[in-house]
Amino acid sequence: MKAEERWQARFRASRMTLPSWARQAPNRSIYRSNATGKWEVYAWDRVAGTTRQVTDRPKGTAYSAIDPTGQWIYWFADTDGDEFGMWWRQPFTGGPDEPVAPGLPPGQPGGIALSTTGVAAISLAGEGTFRIHLVREGEPYRLLYEHTEAAWVCDMSLDGSLIAINHGEYGDFRHPALRVVRPSGETISEIYDGPGKGVIGLTFAPVLGDRRLLALHERRQRHEPLVWDPVTGEQREIWLRDPGELDAEWYDDGRGLLILREDRARSYLHRYDLAGGGLTPIDTPHGVIDAAAPRPGGHVEYSWSSASHPPVIRSSNGQVVVVNPGGPPAPPSVPVEDLDVEGEGGRIHALVSKPETGTAPYPAVFLLHHGPAEHDRDAFSPEVAAWVDAGFAVVRINYRGSTGYGSAWRDALHGDVGRIELADVAAVRSHVVERGIADPGRLVLAGSAWGGYLTLLGLGTQPDLWAAGIAAVPIACHQTSYEDEAESLRAYHRALLGGSPEEQPERYAASSPITYVDQVKAPLLILAGENDTRCPLRQIEKYVAKLAELGREHEVYTYDAIRGSLVVSERIAQIAAQLEFARKHVTH
Repeated sequence: MKAEERWQARFRASRMTLPSWARQAPNRSIYRSNATGKWEVYAWDRVAGTTRQVTDRPKGTAYSAIDPTGQWIYWFADTDGDEFGMWWRQPFTGGPDEPVAPGLPPGQPGGIALSTTGVAAISLAGEGTFRIHLVREGEPYRLLYEHTEAAWVCDMSLDGSLIAINHGEYGDFRHPALRVVRPSGETISEIYDGPGKGVIGLTFAPVLGDRRLLALHERRQRHEPLVWDPVTGEQREIWLRDPGELDAEWYDDGRGLLILREDRARSYLHRYDLAGGGLTPIDTPHGVIDAAAPRPGGHVEYSWSSASHPPVIRSSNGQVVVVNPGGPPAPPSVPVEDLDVEGEGGRIHALVSKPETGTAPYPAVFLLHHGPAEHDRDAFSPEVAAWVDAGFAVVRINYRGSTGYGSAWRDALHGDVGRIELADVAAVRSHVVERGIADPGRLVLAGSAWGGYLTLLGLGTQPDLWAAGIAAVPIACHQTSYEDEAESLRAYHRALLGGSPEEQPERYAASSPITYVDQVKAPLLILAGENDTRCPLRQIEKYVAKLAELGREHEVYTYDAIRGSLVVSERIAQIAAQLEFARKHVTH
């Protein structure tokens, strides 16, 4: 297989998310798959062994849920991939689509919570306000919660008597408080651990009448599980000696927790027994687990991959769960090498993927992750593999601001946002050049979303370090982006930069790439979504106009959806454009 066919085959290979199932009908599951060339929702009857496609939307479907009784499948329908719309539903066995809350104004999704009673809690944001409505078929929708600071529904108890809400009313969307209310809106209880210590709601116990809520706290500088009874106020912290960030999920009987631990870009599973406090490791291959959930009977299903091995849905009982293979699997790729580099803010963990052809020092692409509150992992990435097949080394950096290395590392972006991350990128750049891995004259800075923002900022503030830049859906001007972006992103901006552009104009300007556009030297490719409410088009157009005015070499690729697109052919077209641009400006 030729290199071009090989990398495109990875994008076209059928993939699926971890199936989720109805709490009271565990043989009824849903998942999303790209089998048709778009990410859509599917229903899976585990008893009959049948699957069917539920949604078929031009730009794909990103959000879905199944109610606890297994009667209904829900999904979010936006307009042209802009993440602004309303929830719809369809019977699990098939039938006509219907709006979940007829007449409710559309908005940006903030989650949906479902109960056995037929009541749904829906979070939508729009026009500067975050709202949660209660919806029951045949009745008018009712406002449950409203605030100008970010808020979203976490979950609803199975019997519908308790609803968990995360909110940023105390001024820090990045470290939310957790509140539990009755359907009447009456507050039962709340946990707020103070500045810099968020409490994130997960799910209520999967047993009727059980009030316990599973959450994550940050009282010891990392995310750790907490079991909370909001009625009595009793809290039980689950502490593990092993390093890394922790996530958790209930076992179906409510007697144990599945602990997912992330440490140095890899994942590990454990069962925690709530009665005795015992911890049992679950054997999994070396790599990354994107999602995991216990099944009735005690075994665990999880989605797994590594940099060299394509994704697969596995079970802890040794089986591989195959629901919708849809053609040949993705070709494998190369493993990653770990690097630890000393930086001004501490030790930086980076991942390097080296091409199988050519000799070092290689041309290299520094691929900066989305975020900032995300991190790169030893997971399969068709994008990384495409660069490797093209003869580039790929360097990925979990700079300050990244998750997975504790709260202090994640929250280090104070004041000099953008420059802090780029200082870590420069340190890793020096390291791979000194080690002879990367050729200093053939380095591409690239990334999407926050990574695209850092790319533009890096080309303007580190102009002599990079031979070319590729910025996909970037923030080019924080102030203009704030004016046009979705409500949740405005809240994030305020939390990250200490206020709105009117309150912190100097910070917004100092961290904006457009401030440094006159210092850009390297040729630049910008990819932008015409309907993007996260990295809006107008602020990118302002930046491009400045580039043109200054006579800087640049190209622009636009498409009619948000972010990277849920359409496989569009993703392939974007990667092809990036590879062609890099070949043109960074010779081998």
